[in-house]
Amino acid sequence: MRKIKQILVIPALICAMFACTSKNNEPAQPQHQDKPFIQDFSIKYEVTDQSVVLKSVAADRNGYVQLFSSKGLLRPRSGQFLFPGTLVTDVQDKQTSDKKIAGIGIYQNQLVYIDDKAVLSNAWAGKLYSRHTMAGARIFAGGNDFEFLISDGIKLNLLKNSEVLWEGNISGEEIKEIKFDQTNKLFWILGKTSVSVFSPDKKSIEKVFTNSNLTCIEITTDKLIAGTTDGYYEIDLKSKKQVGDIKNKMPWTELTVITEIDGNLWFGSTWGAMMLKKDGKYNYYASKRWIPSDTVVNIAKGPENSVLILTNRGLGKICFQEMTLYEKAMFFEKQVRDRHIRTGFNATVSSMVNGDVTTGSMEDSDNDGLWTSMYLAGETFRYAVTKSDEALQNVRESLDAMERLYTINSLQGFPSRSFERRGYKYHDEAWRRADDPEWDWKSTTSSDEAIGHIFAFGAIAELVDEPATRDKAIRLIDTLMSHVVKNDFYLIDWNGKPTLWGKWHPDYVNARPKMVGDRKINSSNIIGMLQTAYKFTKKEKYKEAAFYLMNQHGYFDNLMRSMKEVGYAPKEADDWSKMLSDGWNHSDDEMYYCGYWGLYRYALNDTLKARFKEAIIDHWKIERPEKEGAWNIMTALTGTPEFDLEEGIGFLQHYPMDLVNWTVKNSHRKDIEKIEPNFRRQTIKEVLPPDEMRIARHNSNFFDLDSNDNGGAENSAGDIWLLPYWIGRYLGVIGGPGEAK
Repeated sequence: MRKIKQILVIPALICAMFACTSKNNEPAQPQHQDKPFIQDFSIKYEVTDQSVVLKSVAADRNGYVQLFSSKGLLRPRSGQFLFPGTLVTDVQDKQTSDKKIAGIGIYQNQLVYIDDKAVLSNAWAGKLYSRHTMAGARIFAGGNDFEFLISDGIKLNLLKNSEVLWEGNISGEEIKEIKFDQTNKLFWILGKTSVSVFSPDKKSIEKVFTNSNLTCIEITTDKLIAGTTDGYYEIDLKSKKQVGDIKNKMPWTELTVITEIDGNLWFGSTWGAMMLKKDGKYNYYASKRWIPSDTVVNIAKGPENSVLILTNRGLGKICFQEMTLYEKAMFFEKQVRDRHIRTGFNATVSSMVNGDVTTGSMEDSDNDGLWTSMYLAGETFRYAVTKSDEALQNVRESLDAMERLYTINSLQGFPSRSFERRGYKYHDEAWRRADDPEWDWKSTTSSDEAIGHIFAFGAIAELVDEPATRDKAIRLIDTLMSHVVKNDFYLIDWNGKPTLWGKWHPDYVNARPKMVGDRKINSSNIIGMLQTAYKFTKKEKYKEAAFYLMNQHGYFDNLMRSMKEVGYAPKEADDWSKMLSDGWNHSDDEMYYCGYWGLYRYALNDTLKARFKEAIIDHWKIERPEKEGAWNIMTALTGTPEFDLEEGIGFLQHYPMDLVNWTVKNSHRKDIEKIEPNFRRQTIKEVLPPDEMRIARHNSNFFDLDSNDNGGAENSAGDIWLLPYWIGRYLGVIGGPGEAK
């Protein structure tokens, strides 16, 4: 750093330049009351015999689930969240299983079967055994008083108490499905190209709707829903007339099954399952996060508030459970501690086979320090809110790991990226031998790690009341920032040179054109870091350095520059600047927000604090379309009453509990509106819900539509979910269970 003695007057100049702000008269911030919401998650059951053709699924009033297949009756075995069960031959009632069952269904909440001789059931003391003479019967539906309309795909028989009351067909057309309209006492029959109505009283059949692409039907309170290969039609049950145009603004329109469950319409398709919401949009259940395959065969009401989605590769049981955000937090706290803590680091489980977390191993990461800092900060906020001994111990253990990043190498004040036992990673040239013969450490540390460290250490220094832990955090702040200031605002690696990304010196920062994001982000981060160091060490060198950079080198102007001005570098810019500005950098968003804690919270005076608030709000406005939970909730640190709390809560509620990196596809969807390529890399007009997107950390583009991860890794909730939740709790914008503001 240049000599400071010539600019010691700068602090006074800055204070004079900015008048003190007026008293904050903003309204109080909103608070989310932590009432139970419905959390969905999936339990999957896989078919082990790939030659089995799965045909239908049903569950009776006792919650007994049974499947019909090409090899008879099956049932689910074992299975829990994240640990799939299997589908096995059902021999619980062997006398039934041994029959030549051709189809199953539900009548009066009981399992009913059809075989080559009768419609039968084990309910009603087994008294239902209505014989027929239709050898190939396989389709049926129950009407009033144990009447059943049955079909072999061509003929129709109305059957009651083993007596055929009527027989006929629909002009020789293939019959695919039969449903009973309880309100109007009519059977609706799906043919290959038509929908017909049969009246059991009049013994008459009438064709009411024709379409060459029909695939499935369902009866609701007042409508028949007719599915096609391109969406669905609605037909009024009384008038038997089509209502409106075809409905095909849905995730996928090639429908295979439609089922009404508890007042909600469910659609199965050749690319996932969908539930129609009251706002006309759909919950989309596709990918192995939810179901074993995207080819949906059948959908049925399941036990204990679940929905059974049968695919050609197995069964997905979508469970809907009441849960508070706090309860979800406790689930994720356990997830992190169970399998994501590697020598104190917050780690990803990788090298998994088909989503099986027991097949994977925790991996080191270039960003071990950053991901751990975010988890560490979250646990710090948790401790500040709850005074939990468990949270404090989590803080201690991860802080120990962070401290060792500084001590495992011999460079004074230089944090390693990571460390690992010797022999596992040394083939990478960034890995160096530690003095301890058991360990290697990774060099090339970047600004991502530095800002994460300072964020977490500052939160601990402020909020943890245990002296030893607080003092360790302050010592680490001083250690890192002394290195940065001593080395002219560079991170100096083992070779005596700055690391590629550890550069905050004006020669680097101001070499970038004003619209290049690195100029703004590096200025914002270093000022926040220096302010944090001054706050907790009271060493004047940090305050002097902050004012020096702001006043002498334009860092204040850099960090206050509106996000609207960030864009592509001009044609005449250097190649490095062009590379840095080829599109919006979402890792920068993460670095900004980690840095905002120190930038705003520990501002050197109230005037700067007010201006820094403007910069944060300006950034948040640009981020709003992403509905990113962390950025919305963390913006509340400024005291602003407007920070899209509802969207932040939606992020926390809808983020999936399954954090496995499954292959996820959305670019095919018919219900999204794509937009032209742009600097922000926004692909569609409105961002998708987080449980329909790929698993993504906060440095990812939430508008990315597809991924090809094949269940190879599981992310930790430590940085993704727990940080925004616990900082929201600390800031008071998220209430605890039963807590009112």
